[in-house]
Amino acid sequence: MASSNFIDYVKVCSRSGHGGAGSSHLHRDKRTAKGGPDGGDGGRGGHILLRGNAQLWTLLHLQYRKHIIAENGHNGGPAHSSGAQGHDEVLEVPLGTIARNAETGEVMCEITADGQEVILTPGGRGGLGNAHFKSPTNQTPRYAQPGEPGIEEWVILELKLLADVGLVGFPNAGKSTLLSVMSAAKPKIANYPFTTLEPNLGVVAYRDYKSFVMADIPGIIEGASEGKGLGLRFLRHIERNSMLLFMVSCESADIADEYNILLHELETYNPELLDKKRILAVTKTDLIDDELEAEMRAGLPQDLPTVFISSVTQKNIGKLKDMIWEALNS
Repeated sequence: MASSNFIDYVKVCSRSGHGGAGSSHLHRDKRTAKGGPDGGDGGRGGHILLRGNAQLWTLLHLQYRKHIIAENGHNGGPAHSSGAQGHDEVLEVPLGTIARNAETGEVMCEITADGQEVILTPGGRGGLGNAHFKSPTNQTPRYAQPGEPGIEEWVILELKLLADVGLVGFPNAGKSTLLSVMSAAKPKIANYPFTTLEPNLGVVAYRDYKSFVMADIPGIIEGASEGKGLGLRFLRHIERNSMLLFMVSCESADIADEYNILLHELETYNPELLDKKRILAVTKTDLIDDELEAEMRAGLPQDLPTVFISSVTQKNIGKLKDMIWEALNS
């Protein structure tokens, strides 16, 4: 099977440039046999920078670029001439990228805006030339500072998709079908579990030229927060969603129980996910009649906004959009 183009996790070796050494030069020309110190400073080593780019949505371009190396700073010269700074290495990353130290797991920075620049690994400072060290008691210092060494570290870049609405549900709950109906996205749709193996984004048009972004996350199964199925790998994408749309098929034996299982998996992974606004959509209702729908509705949590929808017949799709828009803007 061909490898996926959706890459949301890469590990790179980031090495900034060494600072250039300061010069210990003494001024000499045809009129001056014993001039004073005029050594220039060394240039700063190149930084490794992260820059947000709204045109990117995956880390694919960094998948096989394991070593990111910035240029060293140049040494200082005579006549107080400073060395050139090392060329910075800029990594363009999609919005929602988090950089963390591979050894400690500490979050180093987060990219959330287009054009935002953050120094990931700073370059070494350039050394001072001997002109900085002259004094009344030492008028011709013959020493200068060496440049600071650069930093070499392994960094993990993780992408968490930025979307307004995250679709949460078991495999085959109809998430991809709903995304294809509500937006122009064309996710793979089939009648077997784990059809969706990577997140899909779609822009949903709303009234008066408004819109919101919806993310279809691969199906969660019971135990996903412990690493079962595909859930653990993609649960982090849910963290960035403004609200969550839980989707349970009307074919389920117990809709409320399935909803509680999904809720438990999110709580186990990150309790803060329960603070997000939630809507429950019962899908595939073209398979049931009104009487059975009323019976199912009676067994659902009363405090949870619920809508019965069918992507095939477009039943209540407009109502769902209204509920989502109200939740996003309340």
